[in-house]
Amino acid sequence: MDKIFDEKNTPFLTKLLELAEREKPICGQVDLSKTKEIKVDKDTYLEAQAKGMTLTELLETEDYDPSEIGSPLDAFERQLAVNGMKVSGKNAMTVELFYQGAPALLPEFMMREIKNGQKMRPELQKIVSSSNQITSSRYTPFYINVTPTDKKLSLRPIGDLADIPIITVGEQLHTITVPDYGVTLKTSYKALRSRSTTQFKVLLWYIGFKLQADKMAMVVDTIINGDGNSNPASVLNTQTSGTLTYSDLVSLYNEFFPFEMNTILCHKDKIKTLLNMEEFKDPMAGFNFQKTGELVSPLGSTLIRCDDVPSDLVIGLDNRFAIEEVVSSPLMVEYDKVIEQKLEEAVVSESVAYAKVIREASKICDTVWT
Repeated sequence: MDKIFDEKNTPFLTKLLELAEREKPICGQVDLSKTKEIKVDKDTYLEAQAKGMTLTELLETEDYDPSEIGSPLDAFERQLAVNGMKVSGKNAMTVELFYQGAPALLPEFMMREIKNGQKMRPELQKIVSSSNQITSSRYTPFYINVTPTDKKLSLRPIGDLADIPIITVGEQLHTITVPDYGVTLKTSYKALRSRSTTQFKVLLWYIGFKLQADKMAMVVDTIINGDGNSNPASVLNTQTSGTLTYSDLVSLYNEFFPFEMNTILCHKDKIKTLLNMEEFKDPMAGFNFQKTGELVSPLGSTLIRCDDVPSDLVIGLDNRFAIEEVVSSPLMVEYDKVIEQKLEEAVVSESVAYAKVIREASKICDTVWT
């Protein structure tokens, strides 16, 4: 734990810690009578796992402790409350007291905070059209033919015996494997026992943040190289190798029709080039960037920095149709090890892959092609 806080990412973690310190406990009258009748243990996690649920989702079912409309606490938060677990604010309890009071609640607490860390990296949700859960480790993406020979798929009058325009939808030739990804949280109980749960949250947030960043790299690879079905993004070269001009961006934009280039992904070096183009030196854009941190929107596209994109490429997307996320096993924390071994070593894992929906909804501008 000490080592983690001493790394180069200390400013980021310090900011997260400040956010955690500002959290305030939820006050008000909450009925805990039904909550007190429920005992969460390893068997409860096993039941949730068998039903494909998280512990929170299981607790919210009719057989357990469903939340009323407008309840200030969900079912898991009520479990924390009934067990006296104060996990927010300056007077938050230590990890050791959490173990002493309700060790079976710690795995779900960890997973929820890791998910909160994932939400701190929202870029992924801006480039994925949908997220779908499947029941196996293999997935066959759709094949959608959007380039029929007659080029006319719009609505039009159809006379008797006339051919009706067809959109061909089938399955790709090759399935994709949905691999397991994860990270092992390895520490000593001694390093954590005296830490407050507010500090512990920061570490969990960072794990979620890092997992989400790694997924961005997976998306970029799928866009550039395809998902194994011979569907890499088509490449448009700049007018002059080694340069990127406003005219090149307009050419990329024009190639998207009838789709819309509403998202641009590129390396920090290319973002610097874009932001220094005369066409994008709008005083109001500069003001908004200084005020909110939001980057300028070239040609109406959301500009997202992703250093996993090769520095010579600019990726354009129609994020409504380009990429889908496939999940065979959602985020999990090894609950048995957390409960029994006091966090000496626990794996945080997820099984996820990315597939092309419509190939033509993503294109690449190559700035160095000689």
